[in-house]
Amino acid sequence: MHWIAATLISAFFLGIYDLSAKHAVRDNAVLPVLFLANLCSAAVWLSLLAANASLPGGLPTALQVEPLTPVQHLQLLLKSAIVAASWVCSYFAVKQLPVSIAAPIRATGPMWTLFGALLVLGERPSPLEITGVLITLAAFAGLSFAGRREGIHFHRDKWIGFLVAGTLIGAVSGLYDKFLLGRSGFTAATVQCWFSIYLALLFLPLAVGWKLRWWPRNVFHWRWSIVLISLALLVADFLYFDALRAPDALVSLVSSFRRGSTLVAFAGGVLLFGEQNGRHKLPAVIGIIAGIVITLMG
Repeated sequence: MHWIAATLISAFFLGIYDLSAKHAVRDNAVLPVLFLANLCSAAVWLSLLAANASLPGGLPTALQVEPLTPVQHLQLLLKSAIVAASWVCSYFAVKQLPVSIAAPIRATGPMWTLFGALLVLGERPSPLEITGVLITLAAFAGLSFAGRREGIHFHRDKWIGFLVAGTLIGAVSGLYDKFLLGRSGFTAATVQCWFSIYLALLFLPLAVGWKLRWWPRNVFHWRWSIVLISLALLVADFLYFDALRAPDALVSLVSSFRRGSTLVAFAGGVLLFGEQNGRHKLPAVIGIIAGIVITLMG
């Protein structure tokens, strides 16, 4: 598959992931949703590990998981812990906020990753990157004004704070991915496999605590969108990594095209969930996407 097609399909499934997450946690307990969704992902990768063990070399190279040292396992456990913290914050926020607001905010992750690269890796932004960041921030402000029509005040709404925290922690995960896949030499399949397995293990005690009522909690309702969370994210990530492996793929374009997932989630929020003020939010959503694209192209 051509890398542009793979990227666009990845963006579509990433948007489906956002919509599935909203459907799964709406009026539902969050922690069981997180555990079961990641349990599905872990089950897929455990099946692939078993298939590869019983028939060495039988799976496509892209799905083969390399053996790891104990230190490497700890590195991937850390990756899972970072993502777990990000998802706990984000999922609780997505439960309370319209997906037409939550998805654009979550899409700003690459911008925060850029800030992290500036601070941690000593990179210097180009004029185009600075322009993209300014456009994103201006559009973010526009989205906050649109949110006020629904009683959501960005500067004092705790769920916006949760979502921003989850997005910032996700940006840390993005920086760590660069270290794992770039400097440490992990393959994409190896990271995705063990990251999924360790995530399920990390969410297990939280799910047990919810089941045993260690704290006041909401009722859990099983929904098939929980499985769709897992499948959509697995497909989106696999196609994304597949696109990056193409010799002629441009990383900036791959990352930019993938932000199209925001439009999928935005349209789904308005059409499927009946969210309000779509026409007032749309210019800000387009502005956020444009700013991120310009930033990544820089």
